[in-house]
Amino acid sequence: MAEQQKTRVAVVFGGRSSEHEISCVTAGSVLSVIDTDRYEIVPIGITRAGNWMLTSAEPERLAITDGRLPAVEEAGSALALPFDTDSTFLEVHPGAAPQALGRVDVVLPLLHGPFGEDGTIQGLFEMMGARYAGAGVFASAASMDKVFMKALLAGQGLKTGRYVAVGDRAWQRERKRILDDVAELGGAVFVKPARAGSSIGITKVRDAADTDAVTAAIEAAREHDPKVIVEAGISGREVECGVLESLDGGAPDVSLPAEIHVAEGFDFYDFEAKYLSSSSLTIPADLPTDVTERIRLLAAETFEAMGCEGLARVDFFYGDDGEVYVNEINTLPGFTPASAFPQMWAATGLDYAALVDRLIQTALRRGTGLR
Repeated sequence: MAEQQKTRVAVVFGGRSSEHEISCVTAGSVLSVIDTDRYEIVPIGITRAGNWMLTSAEPERLAITDGRLPAVEEAGSALALPFDTDSTFLEVHPGAAPQALGRVDVVLPLLHGPFGEDGTIQGLFEMMGARYAGAGVFASAASMDKVFMKALLAGQGLKTGRYVAVGDRAWQRERKRILDDVAELGGAVFVKPARAGSSIGITKVRDAADTDAVTAAIEAAREHDPKVIVEAGISGREVECGVLESLDGGAPDVSLPAEIHVAEGFDFYDFEAKYLSSSSLTIPADLPTDVTERIRLLAAETFEAMGCEGLARVDFFYGDDGEVYVNEINTLPGFTPASAFPQMWAATGLDYAALVDRLIQTALRRGTGLR
């Protein structure tokens, strides 16, 4: 009896964004649990310069070692991207004709930030005819852009906090008007790159009327993205929920919520507090039953409102005023075993290996193109 052919899974990680290293750590974690009896892994790393490399599938090479974050190096075989719909890649060697790497059945993109989570690479996979895990082109792009995300959610009747959008051209031409709008938010504000993640480039300004501090914070955010969002601070508790696309076409599945507890000495949940401190999660969040159910329902509604597929993490504020505010949605959330998304699903009954398998199986069930 012939041996059953394994499903070929291209695991793509690294990338050109400021979250390159976090993507590599995520990939190492995922590679350590993929069932190699069922799946043939094609590990593809994208360097910071944007070069695609056929790299190693050894998880330990993508681990944090002695405080050093991993990265994709210019090593291994270079890959060229095809201009057809055969769902394959071309392996390139100097002085030789490109060789087809072979068709892949599904792509597992483990990329965060621009050029990975923002619809750009999803569009590439669509053009290749490759099935892939996670949200499609528009949902990825709109969810990544916090300004468009909030506008779309508000249009669906979902409550978000107040904010001011700071576009590149507007900042050059209408700086005083923008600073006046920010001052009207009152109190503390959070200044963020509009299309970045992992809490990179965020500054808390204690007084929205402090124009010098706001200006400096906007310029700091612009180092990561020319488009910036300034959000009014919300007094309350930070709560997250994981969402998974249903395998049977029904309503999305939602995890138990988690509450974030920022480590002592940190003013808010920035990059260091998130990845390099003793910040912790309570799962399930210690909330009244009706609030928990409201948050889970809103997580599913947010997922559907943005047209998401595969997976997402929805972040909320449970305000001191008793309201629940949608803060943002992440279509490719942190995915190491220590990240909130896998921890929430583990507490809900789906362990890390099963979660990875679920993403692959969900992606295999759908095609590319309009759907």
